[in-house]
Amino acid sequence: MIRRHGRLRATRGDGVYTNAANVTERQFVPPSLAISTVIFALRPSVTSGRPTLWLPLVRRIRQPYRGKWALPGGPLARSESLVEAAGRNLKETTQLEPGYLEQLYCFGAVDRSPAERVVSIVYWALVQAEAAAMAEETDNVRWFRADGLEELAFDHNEIVEYALWRLRNKMEYGSIAYHFLGDRFTLAQLREVYEAVLDKRLDPANFRRQLRGARDIEPTDEYLQGGRHRPPRLYRYRPEPAAAAGSGGADHQTQSNGVKHVRSDQH
Repeated sequence: MIRRHGRLRATRGDGVYTNAANVTERQFVPPSLAISTVIFALRPSVTSGRPTLWLPLVRRIRQPYRGKWALPGGPLARSESLVEAAGRNLKETTQLEPGYLEQLYCFGAVDRSPAERVVSIVYWALVQAEAAAMAEETDNVRWFRADGLEELAFDHNEIVEYALWRLRNKMEYGSIAYHFLGDRFTLAQLREVYEAVLDKRLDPANFRRQLRGARDIEPTDEYLQGGRHRPPRLYRYRPEPAAAAGSGGADHQTQSNGVKHVRSDQH
């Protein structure tokens, strides 16, 4: 390396051009910004047929981690908002348009990518079972049970675990369960959502008793037809005014094209 007029000039040694400045400059290169999304849906268990929690993954076709499964995602375009990028990535990889999309967290560990420094803004989304059932699987896009995943690319196992923890916590106090259901549902269907997400069986009688005081669901005059027994009554979700307008806390809610966006400031 030769310094000339106060500048460093690359020299050739052992047949390879080197530049000592590159090492230092690389330390100050801004990290790449990416968007990843964890998308949850209820699908029947292969063994029992009961609703269980699943998510789609994509197989990486290039290094690093070529051949490994990963969360849907990609770079953030200059002209896109974060929500637009998350929706686009989901549409391109899974053909799904979720009805609920929330910013989960920002993952930026220094060593999370073996190549360049990458900071990922992660969203999590919910889709109804009917939409998930119509999603096509390919060699590079496949649905997996959310629990017991194999080793994924990058730190995506950690991301999924955090998303599961967040979802299960919100089940305890929020209206998140209704985003897995249609406009009308039975109490048994609602209970199955809780059982699938919490990964435990709930006593039907106790569950019904707990819902009696709930103000965010109301019975309809409709019944689910087609069964062999007495048809169960259908219910609907009725958001309270405070919830519909936003709680004023850390979660900020907006509506766009029928999709509920929730931005959390607790990062």
